[in-house]
Amino acid sequence: MSRLRLDEFLPYRLSIASNRVSSMVATTYQAMFGLRIPEWRLVAVLAEGDGMTQHALCGRTRMDKVSVSRAAIALAERGLVERSPNPGDQRSHLLRLSAEGRALYDQVAPKAIEIEARLLAAFEPGEIEQLRVMLTRLEDAAAQIEPDRG
Repeated sequence: MSRLRLDEFLPYRLSIASNRVSSMVATTYQAMFGLRIPEWRLVAVLAEGDGMTQHALCGRTRMDKVSVSRAAIALAERGLVERSPNPGDQRSHLLRLSAEGRALYDQVAPKAIEIEARLLAAFEPGEIEQLRVMLTRLEDAAAQIEPDRG
């Protein structure tokens, strides 16, 4: 039987890498823009679309309902997100970036791209593409093993 070596166990290593990157990003976004990671994720996702329900945001961001709800409330209180009735389901609302939210996104997005470039600076372009492909395959494999319980 194989022996588990935590420092060689892929799920552990992915978690550690994710935590380190998230911590660094969180510190930057909080200091520069007053955003926590869940809030930034909602801003970024909403910037790509034309209104989403909190349920849809949970699926898109892979965050739980409580985290999405808290982030949405914080963004709405700051005037960065607007809520409107969902014509497809009166029990929910659509969230959209306000003009202020869009302006904030336009400030944060270049910083996010800069951080990503710094993280990937030690990689060759082919390695970066290979990493992206492998991450997609890992995400797909994980989805097959434990389907979304939405």
